Amino acid sequence: MNRILVINPGSTSTKLAIFDEEKLSKNMTIRHEPYELAQFETLYSQKDFRKKIIIQFLEEHGYEINDFDAFVGRGGLLKPIPGGTYAVTAKMLEDLKEARYGEHASNLGAVLANELSAESEKKAPAFIADPVVVDEMKKVAKLSGHPDFERKSIFHALNQKAVAREIASRYGKKYENMNLVVAHMGGGISIGAHENGKVIDVNNALNGDGPYTPERSGTLPISQFIELCYSGEYNYAKIKKLIKGNGGLVAYTGTNNCEKIQDNIASDENSKWSYYYRGMVYQIVKWIGRMSAALKGNVDVIVLTGGLAHDERFLVKWVKEKVSFIAPVEVVPGGDEERALALSALRVIKNGIKPKIYEEIIDV
Repeated sequence: MNRILVINPGSTSTKLAIFDEEKLSKNMTIRHEPYELAQFETLYSQKDFRKKIIIQFLEEHGYEINDFDAFVGRGGLLKPIPGGTYAVTAKMLEDLKEARYGEHASNLGAVLANELSAESEKKAPAFIADPVVVDEMKKVAKLSGHPDFERKSIFHALNQKAVAREIASRYGKKYENMNLVVAHMGGGISIGAHENGKVIDVNNALNGDGPYTPERSGTLPISQFIELCYSGEYNYAKIKKLIKGNGGLVAYTGTNNCEKIQDNIASDENSKWSYYYRGMVYQIVKWIGRMSAALKGNVDVIVLTGGLAHDERFLVKWVKEKVSFIAPVEVVPGGDEERALALSALRVIKNGIKPKIYEEIIDV
């Protein structure tokens, strides 16, 4: 039996999970107070603080480092790489330590997994899997309309890949032999075209591309946006916040709480909140259509996932009404990152698959 420790660092928490094969045995979310993290000048300097918390978690539940056959961390901001399970290597650690491609709490996933691996007497391997920078886009999909700009692949790769594999299994097929459109719908919304195991096109869910969301503006009319930037009403920080944080449903309704919006719709389907919620669904549907066209209409399944996929009353129903003519629609609500990471590690250590090596990836 293979035992795996999953490490998922967030900006205000560290999520830990222990899996025995595919079974979740223990899990915990440790919240970090602002004052605890304020003492550290850099994200990387939080390493020992978070490692101590992991050791305490293991001790409290009767585990030792040597009890594990693999350690897998949430993948951070690295250079663009194809999807898959990666061994933690020196170059990867160097890029994460220097925050060469950006600083985010998930950068510590590989670092902490490596620390525990180094202390393991049996040298249990350290991995990451499907970080947000997974880039399998076709070259033509990266064209924006001007050579100074290139479309980038930044999306919910871990959950999109995990649910795509789950759906393929349900249909008795391999992920690599199917075409799917996967819509991850949460605080950010990413919609990807999966062709034979690769995400050949996807919106940049982090930086203002795609449908509007509970708190992000999505793709805005460019000329009006330029005028706003030069109006004198907004500085750089406010513009960034308008795109991510103060956009979408919160801009229209004053709240990003979709359960509250859904309850409002239940009492009055003709309310303004219903109108703006339907607007978000309308944009989701259009992007599903775009990705279906990128697959030449050859779509085996459309998958709805993420937190908003729990909304069977309205969102899921409305999406199905508009896209079911393209392909069957399957719903996998939420996004279990810890399980996705554990399964990624299992595919390597259990099936004898060689993990990918960061240094060997030629720039994509």
